[in-house]
Amino acid sequence: MPHDHHGHDHGHHHHGPPADGNFSQAFTWGIALNLLFVTGEVAGGLWANSSALLSDAGHNLSDVLSLALAWGASLLAKRRATERYTYGYKGATIQAALLNAALLYLALGFILWDTIDHLRNPAPVNGPVVMGLAGLGILVNGFTAWLFRSGQKGDVNVRGAYLHMLTDMLVSVGVVVGGALVYFTSWLWLDPAISFVILTVVGVSSWSLLRETVQLGLQAAPESIDVSAVRRFLLARPGVSSVHDLHIWPLSTSDTALTAHLVRPSGENGNLFLRDLQHDLLHEFNISHCTVQLEDELPLMGTHGCCDQAHVA
Repeated sequence: MPHDHHGHDHGHHHHGPPADGNFSQAFTWGIALNLLFVTGEVAGGLWANSSALLSDAGHNLSDVLSLALAWGASLLAKRRATERYTYGYKGATIQAALLNAALLYLALGFILWDTIDHLRNPAPVNGPVVMGLAGLGILVNGFTAWLFRSGQKGDVNVRGAYLHMLTDMLVSVGVVVGGALVYFTSWLWLDPAISFVILTVVGVSSWSLLRETVQLGLQAAPESIDVSAVRRFLLARPGVSSVHDLHIWPLSTSDTALTAHLVRPSGENGNLFLRDLQHDLLHEFNISHCTVQLEDELPLMGTHGCCDQAHVA
């Protein structure tokens, strides 16, 4: 049976800020500052013979790659949809997040190998150089984290950038303390030991981000959305007696889609119902893309019955 399509676009804004736009300048500053800092940290780490400093530089380099990928993906996501890519290129942000998580743990593996070598073969460390560069890292990473702070709740890419920079700032604090301890105690094993602590902190703090990006790649409902709460919300709508075929999945790291079949009495104003539903789904759950079918009765298995379908973008 043919369906009636009712499109509604009321110009509502998403709650989550875009990964680009207002954050374009943040990405530019973050990449430029961290590239300069990584160069200085590598040179200082080699001169001071500090594995802790080199490990911090390796992680900062992975952050530069992460920022570049996130920025590139967010720019790609702004391209218009095509007949083949009907949702556009928003999914690029999810793929970038997955790649960033993989690069992070690959970098941690290389740093771990270098740290073990320094632990087996300890060498003198130039404490003042280590403390000076790590102190500069506190300023660079702290400023970069502040740039992304306002958008870290709305986009996993922006949140990833924020958490990476915040973690780096805390790690730099640890390197300063470690450099001071090595300088005053001459305990050479402290430098690689601190490097192990850095690796543990970064690995543990990044695990939730890795888990969430994998879930997004598998099109699981975003962690910020309680699917049971959405189902209860739909059942509480006027006249709705049943909800089935409810699906919630990410279109990007900041846009979420929903499809659902709602059973409610016929003859009522479906257009008004769907308009209000779109508004409330956006503002209650930040679901910006929804397709809803209104049905007079539960359909038979494998069929859709008589329904009124609306697609809201």
